[in-house]
Amino acid sequence: MPPNQLSVTEYAVLGILGEGPTHGFAIARLFAPNGEVGRVITVRRPLIYRALDRLSLAHLAEAIHAEPGAGPQRIIHRITPTGRRRLNRWLRQPVQHVREMRIELLLKLTLLQRAGRSPLPLITAQKAALHPTLAALESPRRGAPNHVELWRRHNALAVAAFLDDLEDAWETG
Repeated sequence: MPPNQLSVTEYAVLGILGEGPTHGFAIARLFAPNGEVGRVITVRRPLIYRALDRLSLAHLAEAIHAEPGAGPQRIIHRITPTGRRRLNRWLRQPVQHVREMRIELLLKLTLLQRAGRSPLPLITAQKAALHPTLAALESPRRGAPNHVELWRRHNALAVAAFLDDLEDAWETG
């Protein structure tokens, strides 16, 4: 992965740091299978620490102090202003492929909700980004049915219905 490109896991950790300074162990609890973020994307503790290291190297997060504890010291990290701008830009961008919506879109919605921010701008952008895919998949195909195209069409239609329902829920409060 290029040094300036972040993985979904790194954006997820950056999103948690955007809520306030914390340490890797606390972040890892959120990403456990039963954690609030772990319901969307489960990430093991070593990958959380690797993400913190990469974010620090990219100057998107920084270590601010160490907390003594019964075990190893806990290094408290916080998001930098550059990291906050990068996170906010990512949270506004729609997901480009239907196959990535299961994790990336749900993660963005989860992080927006945790931050107390409305997802309506993202939902609107996502619906617009999905429109060309839906239009392409609606075109009738000749010949034998293509199971891949049929699968993609059903997934795209499910995402479109989900976005409509989510938008309605947020607009009606």
